[in-house]
Amino acid sequence: MRNHNALLSSLERCKTMKQLKQLHGLMITTSQVRHVIPLSRLIDFCVNPATGDLHYAQTIFLQIDHPSVYMWNSMIRGFSYDDRQQERVLLMYETMKRLDYLPDHFTFPFVLGACAKIPSLEYGECVHDRIMKTGFYADSYVSGSLIHMYVSCADMESGKKVFEEIPLKNVVAWSTLIDGYVNNGRASEAVKVFDEMTLIGIEPNEITMVNVLVACAQSRDLETGKRVHNLICEGVAGSGKPNSKWSSNVVLSTALQDMYAKCGSLRHARQLFVNLPCRNLVSWNSMIGAYNQYGRATEALRLFSRMSVEGVKPDKVTLLSLMGACSQIGHLLAARSIHAYIEKYGTDKDLAINTSLLDMYVKTGDTNSALRVFDGLGQKDVKTWTSMITGFGMHGHGKEALQLFKDMVRDGVMPDYITYIGVLFSCSHAGLVEEGRQHFNSMRKEYGITPSIEHYGCMVDLLSRRGYLAEAETMIASMPVQPNTAIWGALLRGCETYGNADIAKRVGDQITQLNPHGNGIYVLLSKIYAREGVWRVVEMARQLMKRRGVSKTCAYSYVEMKLLNT
Repeated sequence: MRNHNALLSSLERCKTMKQLKQLHGLMITTSQVRHVIPLSRLIDFCVNPATGDLHYAQTIFLQIDHPSVYMWNSMIRGFSYDDRQQERVLLMYETMKRLDYLPDHFTFPFVLGACAKIPSLEYGECVHDRIMKTGFYADSYVSGSLIHMYVSCADMESGKKVFEEIPLKNVVAWSTLIDGYVNNGRASEAVKVFDEMTLIGIEPNEITMVNVLVACAQSRDLETGKRVHNLICEGVAGSGKPNSKWSSNVVLSTALQDMYAKCGSLRHARQLFVNLPCRNLVSWNSMIGAYNQYGRATEALRLFSRMSVEGVKPDKVTLLSLMGACSQIGHLLAARSIHAYIEKYGTDKDLAINTSLLDMYVKTGDTNSALRVFDGLGQKDVKTWTSMITGFGMHGHGKEALQLFKDMVRDGVMPDYITYIGVLFSCSHAGLVEEGRQHFNSMRKEYGITPSIEHYGCMVDLLSRRGYLAEAETMIASMPVQPNTAIWGALLRGCETYGNADIAKRVGDQITQLNPHGNGIYVLLSKIYAREGVWRVVEMARQLMKRRGVSKTCAYSYVEMKLLNT
């Protein structure tokens, strides 16, 4: 007995696998390897991902003639820690049942967790049936795991049904349901569940608060977000900082910051960011992304400079935001600096990074650099090809864009409807009428892509630019959707260029019914009728502008604008 207790004490103090293997050898030589408790401690140590060795645990387990349910649970738990081993969790569970071992309230949560991670709704439903038959449904840990399994498999209705059937709903069950609605894109319902929870007096925990703040961010519900912030700040009125319970919680503070940022309240987001006791990468990314989202690219780049000074290393999310910022303002020098950083730290192998790099160079006007990035890619998906095609078209290289499209098809990459927008856009800006017609017809015949309003818009623009006004008008009449102001405007610009007052009058009648807000359409109509000497209609157009509150925008020269901005 003394040796037995000494062995258990040694196992408790064990820190490394080397020590554990020595103790295992001692157990074999002293015949204590037959005892259940020391064997259970051995397996528990080995399945711990921080210190153990799962393979060694499995070796021990397979040598045991009659492992206890506790040992089965330990092995299942060990496999559950590794996201790549979830199938093994289900296999262990199946083997356990086949050998007539009875799963208990510790077994089911790990198995349901594996179903959630795979995800496998069908297998999860089978486990649910087994739980009902064995009577573990009333266990809060098991029922909470059932809710998690269903919501992770996108079956919110079944998850809610399990939730409603639980006699005593704890904060974990409420939080799991809220999390499910958030992750399944049903943010407003997540907020409703949170309101129900607080109404009946269930005190939310940190996870609940983070989930409901994410829901507010998704639904742009600033009012509820502020209410949640007030709950967090209870007891510290007017301070703008979390109370002592959550004062050092970076995750919660970052969620608050992100909520304000996504709801457009950048001032509050910035205040929370500045007051964070310890800013992590997520908080930096949230603030940089917010500035980028609301068109304040310069501030996003400045914040990145400060982040670099503070020694925080950016990740993929940061770099994608920064490239978006450079694209917004056409900052070529910053774009090249970010490219150099990407190459230095080896993230240039990532397809999403490279596609954004390419897109950034296109939007900053450096098509040569964009092409170098494109040519250096080992793998090119449809988005990458489309970005390069659109880039060529944007800068007037229509023939190069069409050649690239041919190369894409030859390489076996299937174009999508966005690719064809890029192709037709390129034809329009290069004036390639015949090529535009061919591609417009082939997108449906060869690839089954139904033309959208954007495709029609490109074609109308192309035909109108080159003077094929009757054909453009016929195409508009054949559209399966209602043409918008932009499409009519493209035809009207063609009428102004080629002096076709007859079509312009018909277009004008259509446009005025759409009640356009800008003054450009009315000005174009006035110019066309004035050229034809139809002053009565010119005056009618001007009166229509007055009635609809549309004023003619003052024009400024480049020099005047420079003076206004000094």
